[in-house]
Amino acid sequence: MGNDSDRDPKRSGFSRRDLLRGGAAGAVVSGVLPRGLRAEPAAADTPTGTTLVGPGPVPMTFTVNGRRLEAELEPRVTLLDALRNHLDLTGAKKVCDRATCGACTVLVGAKPVYSCTLLAIEAQGVAITTVEGLGTPDQMHPIQAAFVEHDAQQCGYCTPGFVVACKAFLDVNPNPTLADVERGLGGNLCRCGTYDGIKHVLLAGGKPAVAAAGG
Repeated sequence: MGNDSDRDPKRSGFSRRDLLRGGAAGAVVSGVLPRGLRAEPAAADTPTGTTLVGPGPVPMTFTVNGRRLEAELEPRVTLLDALRNHLDLTGAKKVCDRATCGACTVLVGAKPVYSCTLLAIEAQGVAITTVEGLGTPDQMHPIQAAFVEHDAQQCGYCTPGFVVACKAFLDVNPNPTLADVERGLGGNLCRCGTYDGIKHVLLAGGKPAVAAAGG
């Protein structure tokens, strides 16, 4: 494990030790060090005129389900964590936290969004709708009532995200085909496998059978 292992006399070129020595020397002479080793303030990379926010809590204002809500949050807080941990709206579920399962789906404007992927600070100034804003146990939205009728839920963790995603989907596809449904709801996953019930909800236009029969 001595010098012989670092340089083979039969080979030409640099040994590992030569490479490390040369690289370090070149960096010192040129002043080019890896970014993480530079002794410079973070503000040096901030464009002129840009105002830094954070890292501490800052005031934020949201419009959620038609209500104005305020909180002081760190800029790194996601919309999902803001809703659940600070605004007492726990309908959107934190399951994968990796933009994969869709359990945290909410409407931002009219668009379904994984709330675990959006910073709360970026969700200000636009209407946010969570599953709580669609209906209540006493006055359910037709889609919620259809989920119950078609037994489209089991453990319930994915259900709020599916309900919100179905609402957004049916708003633009009121009379979908099965292919439309499979493509349009591909971003939401159900570990219990209630897809057949959910398909019936969408193919019925998001209405319970009684409501659908009555027009």
